[in-house]
Amino acid sequence: MHDPATTPGTAEDILRRAGAVPDQTQIPTVDELHERIERLRAEHPDLLTLERIGTSRLGEPIRLYHLGSGARSALIVGAVHPNEPIGSLTILHLIEQLLHDDSFRDGLDTTWHIVPCADPDGMRLNEGWFVDPSDRDRYAREFFRPAPDEQVEWTFPFDYKSAYFDAMMPETQALARAIDSTRPDLYVPLHNSEGGGAYFYLSRPLPELYPLLHQVTASCGVPLHAGEAEGAHFTVLDQAIYEMGTLQDAYDWTEAQGFDPYPPGSAGDASTSYAAKYGTLSLIAELPQFSDPTADDTTPSATIYRDALRQSGQLLVETGATLMRLLGRVENQVQMDTALLRAARVFSPMAITAGEGNIARAETEDDRFATVAEVSSLVGLVDLHRLRWGGMLLRALQAEVDAGLASPDVRNTTRDAREMFDGWLREAMARRHATPIPLARVVGVQYGAILAAHAQLERG
Repeated sequence: MHDPATTPGTAEDILRRAGAVPDQTQIPTVDELHERIERLRAEHPDLLTLERIGTSRLGEPIRLYHLGSGARSALIVGAVHPNEPIGSLTILHLIEQLLHDDSFRDGLDTTWHIVPCADPDGMRLNEGWFVDPSDRDRYAREFFRPAPDEQVEWTFPFDYKSAYFDAMMPETQALARAIDSTRPDLYVPLHNSEGGGAYFYLSRPLPELYPLLHQVTASCGVPLHAGEAEGAHFTVLDQAIYEMGTLQDAYDWTEAQGFDPYPPGSAGDASTSYAAKYGTLSLIAELPQFSDPTADDTTPSATIYRDALRQSGQLLVETGATLMRLLGRVENQVQMDTALLRAARVFSPMAITAGEGNIARAETEDDRFATVAEVSSLVGLVDLHRLRWGGMLLRALQAEVDAGLASPDVRNTTRDAREMFDGWLREAMARRHATPIPLARVVGVQYGAILAAHAQLERG
């Protein structure tokens, strides 16, 4: 008689494993991540093998590891967004567990395929905060997220109505090779959010899986997200669980709201859509780095929901306009075409678009009171746009100054951008009592979610 607590794939075993992730205090750099995996490969050459599947735009190898020889195929990919590195720790823990526990590996009857870092160039631009991910100030100042058309996750081919995209980056082509060669039954591109609570996306409804995802999250002491969804068009499957839908769905929804469904700066389709041709179950587990005590508070606030939407929208429009004014002052004078500057150019007007969307939504809402979580998430959205895009613009301008290429206008704009960013950061940290979540907890949820989705495949 097997003990459910130690039988791979049972709920008891998944919860036990999710809660047993060792403490971590740092995120590994790109070099450290690959060095640690290579040490494991040297120790287990018969179990862990390596294949090079591509080269980044700056010349870094993109690697695909294979582990096991089971009947099912699972593809796990890290750094599809390079500002979301919790997956690096999840990957290391998964590989270590599979290598060191024969009964666990054999009991899952799966061949595991792992891309540790799909965007090494982008991840290196975030490494400044990896040494202490608990430092919110440092995180904001060293943050980088690529422009949409430079994101590995969102640069797969897309052709729908007036939208067309085929500019696949080398990194995207490498990920496409990984998907095509492994034909995964389970595909998990590893993401994480910044604050709030945990939430999940599934490529298809799986009601049997929802309770286990909730249990894994609760068992690791991470709250579920109960605020605004990332997009109003997502189908809610259960609390903090959404159906991914398609980019076509998002296009149609945006078009129906009267907005441009494919504005300048838009990119392509998602890797999960590309994998769908193989009948793949895709899972995304978004885990917060910082806690928000209101993330799962569904009690009514004193604020009318439409008023909260409108206020958030107005602040977002102001944020985008401010960033675009700063960019306009130096647009013809900056000399360095950096990924930071390209991202700031694209994302700044997106703050305006997001704000206009919230203002338009406010007109369709009734007089219900917003929940505490909804109010908090709308405030958090403003902080996110301010600190991410403002911080990247400041970094791009400061690089001009540091390189000795800055004109007087660029130097003055850099000073103004720093004052603006510092003020926004002070406001955000004063009003949001967020504290860093221990990395072991969020890694435990992400790791447990992978095992939970895998168990669902086994049940058919």
